[in-house]
Amino acid sequence: MSGVVAAFAALVSVAVLGYVIGAVKVLRAGDELVLSRLAFFVATPALMFATVSRADLAALLSPVLLTQVIAVICTQLVFVLVAKLAWRRGTRQATIGALASSYVNAGNLGVPISLYVLGDAALVAPILLFQLLVLTPGAFLILDKGSRSARAVLLLPLRNPLTVASLLGLAFALAGISLPVTVMRPIELLGGAAVPVALLAYGLSLYGSRHAPAATDESGVGKDIALAAALKAFAQPAVAYVTARFLLGLDGTQLLAATLFAALPTAQNIYVYAVTYDTGRRMARGTVLLTTGLSIPIMTAIGAVLG
Repeated sequence: MSGVVAAFAALVSVAVLGYVIGAVKVLRAGDELVLSRLAFFVATPALMFATVSRADLAALLSPVLLTQVIAVICTQLVFVLVAKLAWRRGTRQATIGALASSYVNAGNLGVPISLYVLGDAALVAPILLFQLLVLTPGAFLILDKGSRSARAVLLLPLRNPLTVASLLGLAFALAGISLPVTVMRPIELLGGAAVPVALLAYGLSLYGSRHAPAATDESGVGKDIALAAALKAFAQPAVAYVTARFLLGLDGTQLLAATLFAALPTAQNIYVYAVTYDTGRRMARGTVLLTTGLSIPIMTAIGAVLG
């Protein structure tokens, strides 16, 4: 348990440093975008390729993914039923809410936790791919309402560098191909920057969120935010834990991984999707901020109990 808590302490310390850097004006809050893009487009794809290409395929196909799929289905179903039947929300707003209640930050936070708490960055790869290859295209098909072809929507994930890097790594692992050391060393060097850069950006974004203007695209969505955040922060990890322990009989690292991944906060991608489709912006932003604040103590507690 002490090792898990120590790993969390290290991650939180770097995130806090990012917040302090913003507070003392070493970097501006807007510089978070630069750090995030560096992590998203360069460092994290390098880390995912280097890790997945040498990963144990059995670990990539572990039952942890099944627990996440079940937890996602349960939380999304609850949100949609309440939003549509009780609150009479439109289909597009209910779709954004369903994503906000279940779509985890598997990149900027999932990768550091997978690497430093669980000891293997490849463990989060299946969840990352599930979200980008299944959840995102499915949501876009609903949100687009025929404005784009199904083929165009299904090809969108291939524009995501994390998807491409993970799929390339998986292809190399399946084929048993190992790149020369002279090629892998620079990739590993870039990948080494992924975790600290992502955490610094995360901390800087928390400072910047204190001064960000609220989205004003809709009013009266406080209960939507509360429901989505409660489902994401509490219900999803609870469902994942029950599924992993009592239905699948998982224990040890697999049980910890299943519960931790489900406890990750809502990904910032959801706010981007809400802005893109001009629906549910305030709900998406509020849920991202609320679950981000709740996730650190919740995940630390999970690590202390199950680690």
